[in-house]
Amino acid sequence: MSSDERSTDPEHTVVTTIVPALREDKKQAREGCLVIIYGAELGRRIPLNSESILIGRSSKCDVQIEQESVSRTHLRIQRLGGNYIATDLGSTNGTYINDVKIVGDVILRDGDQIKVGQTIFKFISGDNIESAYYEEIYNVMTTDGLTGLHNKRFFDEALEREIQRSKRYERIFSLLLFDVDHFKRINDTYGHLAGDAVLRQLGSLLRARVRKTDVPARIGGEEFAVLVPEVPLSGAFSMAEKLRKSVEENCFSFESQRIPVTISIGVAEWNPKVRSGEELIATADQKLYEAKRRGRNQVVV
Repeated sequence: MSSDERSTDPEHTVVTTIVPALREDKKQAREGCLVIIYGAELGRRIPLNSESILIGRSSKCDVQIEQESVSRTHLRIQRLGGNYIATDLGSTNGTYINDVKIVGDVILRDGDQIKVGQTIFKFISGDNIESAYYEEIYNVMTTDGLTGLHNKRFFDEALEREIQRSKRYERIFSLLLFDVDHFKRINDTYGHLAGDAVLRQLGSLLRARVRKTDVPARIGGEEFAVLVPEVPLSGAFSMAEKLRKSVEENCFSFESQRIPVTISIGVAEWNPKVRSGEELIATADQKLYEAKRRGRNQVVV
């Protein structure tokens, strides 16, 4: 593979060889930084000013991550001319860039997501890095870094707005509440990195299945919600059933190993008898519990 190529197949590792042509004049180098978008110290900015930084569990690393899944010296990022190069240092659990396990040296590109253990960094570079950083901070405040869905804070605000809108214009809306069946078993069987991969892939699937007006969010560990404006209970049930079936039929995988995944969904509808968002969520949660009690992998309204 040439120095400017990168595999797009998620089942293959990325191997990039650094060649002399990359050694540009440092005057042309573009500044870069890392931003933690998932994990402890959310939103922390790590300038890439020095020639090289080390990331790992050791206190001697420039960026210390105290997680069992992180090796003592896990990853090196070094500046080479106008490029930043990521190198996995033989870590036990590997380094992933955009969900692909890397081998050898990899040229980082603006927007790349780097996963070390259960921490995700976003690489930012460019002429207006300050603007890009503050834009990313806004995303950190409203988006779940692992799945790319809205986070609970955004969901809670969106729910309140939808309630006020419904009261004002006498409109209905529905709520889908679901989680991954036996998610602990997935983590125990395949490992936490595989569990994270499942959640990320589920987030991508969910974004592809909802309308632009819907609000999909991750509101807990393996818990998700979708606000569905202008849709009654019957329509929300149909949507939930299609989503359930899509998840059941989807090929979830981690490092070429297929992982069977199903979800259970509870559905509730906002109407004048519902007194608050908390009550709506509680109703959907009761339906979700009932779906699990009946054997999981089903929808209950």
